[in-house]
Amino acid sequence: MNIYVGNLPYRTRNDELEALFAQYGEVLSVNIIYDRRTRRSKGYGFVEMADDAAGRKAIEALNGSDFGGRTLKVDEARRREEGAPQTRTPSPERQAPSGGLLGFLKRIFG
Repeated sequence: MNIYVGNLPYRTRNDELEALFAQYGEVLSVNIIYDRRTRRSKGYGFVEMADDAAGRKAIEALNGSDFGGRTLKVDEARRREEGAPQTRTPSPERQAPSGGLLGFLKRIFG
């Protein structure tokens, strides 16, 4: 069973999350999600448990519990619908054409 774990403290390491879930059964994998640019944790991750019963027990016990001063949000992970487009909104800087050097100077000096 694949489990979503949200509202993690940003300094949480994979081994800490694995130890938390290992109390409820065999953990197959742990994956904390990091921002590619900053390389900081996004505050959520996924834990794969060996069997569904252990996964449900972990969800029931850990959802709403305190971990590192934060209230965890724990639920069965949902797969993205196949073929569904990823909706990413570009930042305002990327939406507007750059205008080259002239555009840059206009943005700085008005």
